[in-house]
Amino acid sequence: MKKSLLAICLLMPAAAMAQAPVSSLNQSASSLEQRLATIERMLDARQGAQLEMLNTLSSLQQDVAELRGITEEHEYRLEQLLERQREIYQEIDRRFSQFKQQGGGASYSMNDMQTVPTSNEGASNASSSGSNGYSANMSENDAYDKAIALVLEDKRYDAAIPAFESFLQNFPNSTYVPNAHYWLGQLLYAQQEYQKAHDHFKQVVDNYPDSNKRADCLLKLGVIAAEQGKTADAKTFYQQVLTEYSDSTEANLAKQRLSNL
Repeated sequence: MKKSLLAICLLMPAAAMAQAPVSSLNQSASSLEQRLATIERMLDARQGAQLEMLNTLSSLQQDVAELRGITEEHEYRLEQLLERQREIYQEIDRRFSQFKQQGGGASYSMNDMQTVPTSNEGASNASSSGSNGYSANMSENDAYDKAIALVLEDKRYDAAIPAFESFLQNFPNSTYVPNAHYWLGQLLYAQQEYQKAHDHFKQVVDNYPDSNKRADCLLKLGVIAAEQGKTADAKTFYQQVLTEYSDSTEANLAKQRLSNL
């Protein structure tokens, strides 16, 4: 009996020692599983972020393609407008040359000197006078549209002069003021009222540097000076066109007129 108890006592530490590594392995396996689960969650999150980034990139690429298409379309339309403008200026120059060969006189009409009307020259094209949009004053818009229509649609040039003069008197702060001066200059020039035409063109040149009519007003000041025999002044105005608007159609016309002085 004593020998049996002794044997049991000797075997107990060995059994205990044999069980210890099994518990440690279980803990290590559990820790490894937790780490693997954590890594899987991180990979899933990363894959989700990458997928979202790819979707965003695809959407941005589509937007860029659409914007490129819109830009190309606008460039095409702009080129068409510029080409049309060049054609009209060539026609104006041809008629002007014919008028000069005929000796001038009262037979001269607005069609011989009228500059290029931009598409929708009326109040809806307020940006042509240097503004950023359509005026909020409907009476102002109506008055300007009426005056423009007398020139471009009805061709009632005599009636257009008091219409523009009335517009300037009633709306002195309008965004369309430089355009009104410009058209008055054109109309008065056609009636050989050279000094009055000069004054209106000069208003645009001196006071409205952002007007898209300014280059043409400088050119017309040179034409008027040449008509009045002021060759030196004409050269000065033509040279100013070449200096300030070197790439414009007006510059080409100024160069031709300089060579003819």
